[in-house]
Amino acid sequence: MKKILLTGKTGQLGWELQQSLAPLGKIFAPSRAQMDLTDSRGIRTVIRELAPDIIVNAAGYTTVDRAEVERELAYQVNTVAPEILAEEARRANALLVHYSTDYVYDGTKHTPYDENDAPTPVNYYGKSKLEGERAIISTRCAHLILRASWIYSARGTNFVLTMLRLAREKPEVFVVNDQVGSPSWAKSLAQTSSEIINKINHPKETLGTYHLSAIGHTTRFDFARHIVDVAKQSSKSGSPWAEIHPTTTENYPLPAKRPLNAATSKAKVTEHFGIAMPTWQEQLEAFVKTIQL
Repeated sequence: MKKILLTGKTGQLGWELQQSLAPLGKIFAPSRAQMDLTDSRGIRTVIRELAPDIIVNAAGYTTVDRAEVERELAYQVNTVAPEILAEEARRANALLVHYSTDYVYDGTKHTPYDENDAPTPVNYYGKSKLEGERAIISTRCAHLILRASWIYSARGTNFVLTMLRLAREKPEVFVVNDQVGSPSWAKSLAQTSSEIINKINHPKETLGTYHLSAIGHTTRFDFARHIVDVAKQSSKSGSPWAEIHPTTTENYPLPAKRPLNAATSKAKVTEHFGIAMPTWQEQLEAFVKTIQL
């Protein structure tokens, strides 16, 4: 039975990966106290003691705005730690599966980005994730880098949960209509990741970088409207829901600049592995059925 080291078990994706990866091997998912990603020596110690066959790195510094001021911490978690994981993966002859982001792009392209497009991030979070990708590649370990997009779940803080809360608390909610992406349910992302890992016949092969998120793309505004529409249909409460109105990113300045177009093509992952995630609409509808409104 394969030994799988999973980082980030308390995060949105890591939580789901614990379930979806279970059929593939014995999972060791250390807590932060057991393996702190800011402790380089500690990371190496854990990996050398476990000697895993697969390392799945679902951990990351993901607070986009705070990364602008906590750059050292973001760099340690998103760049330095992945490089150490990659070095140790090569030493252990293990496969490293690493999650990155669509925020490695600047958002100026008018069509979905593919993996051949040059990444030019516009915020420090994206820069730290891109440097993490490059650090992994530079070690020449066997790796699979998966760029995810607009992740949500029933845990933590995310766009879907925020919209559901605001839509019950306020009569009107304004949402930007000039940011585009592919909203992805963490559970679906984890399940698809597990399918991909299970298809890898040569686990010591370098597999490269792939976009992995929901099929299709939408604006934040249209996504918010769909969230409320689906919630209305599922809710047993007769209380009113907010009206969702469009606005622009310019009207809601944040510390970190966002790429306006974060839509990505998933053709490469489908062609290589014969796998695709469900559409963003299907994922959202399935997610809403799992939560209490």
